[in-house]
Amino acid sequence: MGSFSIWHWLIVLVIVMLIFGTKKLRNIGQDLGGAVKGFKDGMKDANADANANANAEAGNPQKVSGQTIDVEVKEKTKS
Repeated sequence: MGSFSIWHWLIVLVIVMLIFGTKKLRNIGQDLGGAVKGFKDGMKDANADANANANAEAGNPQKVSGQTIDVEVKEKTKS
């Protein structure tokens, strides 16, 4: 009685779909996915900023251009 079987979860899922509808659930899923993606991008930017600050403090300033390595190599070969 302490654990739920697959049938309990299926009944709960059907009730939730009847109450909210599939369109609203899809929108909630998209919003949640966008929030997770934004959080990951923010963490990546924060880590990049922290690494750049650590390198600058250590005397190794690093140029952060936001371009790919291929573009930077092509620009250097043109010069």
